[in-house]
Amino acid sequence: MMGEDRLQNVVVLGGGTAGWMAAALLAHFFRHNPQARVTLVESPEIGTVGVGEATVPQILDFIRRLGLDEAEFVRATHGTYKLAIRFDGWAGEGSSFYHPFADFGVPIAGTEFRHHWARLRGAGQAGPLDDYCLASRLADRGAFAVPARADGGGLSFNYALHFDAGLVAAFLRRWAVERGVHHIEGRLVEARRDPESGDVTALVLDQGQAIPGDLFIDCSGFRSLLLGEALQVPFDDWSHWLPCDRAIALPCESRLPPAPFTRSLAQEAGWQWRIPLQHRVGNGHVYCSQHISDDRALAQLEAQLEGPAMAEPRHLRFTAGMRRQVWSHNVFALGLASGFLEPLESTSIYLVQKGLSGLLAQFPTRATMAAQRGRTNLEQRAHWKHIRDFIILHYALNGRVGEPFWDACRTMPLPDSLAERIIDYREAGRLPDDPRDFFRASSWLALLSGLGEVPGWYHPNVADHAGAELAAELTRMHEAMESAAAKAPAHAEFIARHCAIDRP
Repeated sequence: MMGEDRLQNVVVLGGGTAGWMAAALLAHFFRHNPQARVTLVESPEIGTVGVGEATVPQILDFIRRLGLDEAEFVRATHGTYKLAIRFDGWAGEGSSFYHPFADFGVPIAGTEFRHHWARLRGAGQAGPLDDYCLASRLADRGAFAVPARADGGGLSFNYALHFDAGLVAAFLRRWAVERGVHHIEGRLVEARRDPESGDVTALVLDQGQAIPGDLFIDCSGFRSLLLGEALQVPFDDWSHWLPCDRAIALPCESRLPPAPFTRSLAQEAGWQWRIPLQHRVGNGHVYCSQHISDDRALAQLEAQLEGPAMAEPRHLRFTAGMRRQVWSHNVFALGLASGFLEPLESTSIYLVQKGLSGLLAQFPTRATMAAQRGRTNLEQRAHWKHIRDFIILHYALNGRVGEPFWDACRTMPLPDSLAERIIDYREAGRLPDDPRDFFRASSWLALLSGLGEVPGWYHPNVADHAGAELAAELTRMHEAMESAAAKAPAHAEFIARHCAIDRP
């Protein structure tokens, strides 16, 4: 009975990063099941978006789960390393702060560092929060090293990757096909459905071929051909909180050593990304079309390029939001087919991983699919909303006074969930730290403090220590981190040693 009940024929619709990540992970998942079959269908006529080239540290979990060699993967994808995102101009013209993959400082006398820092910062006796973070100090110096374990066993900081999304898809395609994934090229013309259950039974391609399946993974991009078009799952529009609706992507030649961080530069009606790779720089401008023309947005982007453009500008249109369910009937959507959040915190690829891990951890049988589907939809939606709120936070607390787009963002009504978190910090210094959420307390602290928010409370134990002694302790902490960062190799030097690409 179990054999008849198992879902062993999985069809992925769409290639690109999301599709080939799904195919590779499914091939690994079914590696001990010779009866299983994974098929990926993609149309050569339909291009992929492929502009998301920055990640978060969870990408390393994906690499390790497949048993890939990290240096080989970085080399094959022309990758570089990422310690943080640097936000320039978000708190006002000339401002700059990091959101690093690391904690700030170390506890003093059993009390969290942030409480001591808040007291001293308010008295003008402490530097900005980034002074007390090793990852920020490394980023400022353009340095990188593999993190060491701290005394408590945790990492002293973490890191992620920048890479060429097209090369990632090609790398995973080769890896997956070598492990038995069936790759079929064709354009979808019909999704056949069971008249009683409504489940999709097969994908019919333009050449007449029908691809049957038990479970279908929709990676068809913004069109959401299965979840959105065939199953008509509604889309919840979040653009009243995230009004940016267009983007321009434009790669350019490198002229500077690759920085070990992603740059986010606030502009007149949006923001620009800068992602250094080994062979080029990825640039883009995310903006609100109600406040700036396409031509002006492109001109602003071109003015920030560090070298000659390497392609024609690619214009994209989108609406922030997500499908009401990511899993309907026997269709599970990933990537743009499930929704879109602008890449301000590099979460696009992470959300693909999160969806896949949620599906595989509770991989259904026919009998359990309805129960698994309901719980997974609740978990995925809660996770998306948490990330949505964190992205809205950047806009809601911006310091760019006098610019219509930014003034509107600063005064817009917020989701209750986010408004409550801001009030908690302002009035009681409380930070969210739900282990189920992606962004933890250190991330909220980085953004709130970087955007100028001052906590309304710090732990009373801080008052047990003389201010001069605490100031001296923070100075020693900062000097120790500066010293450690000074000993690390330059980011470009680290790449040259371990994972440099072959250049002509």
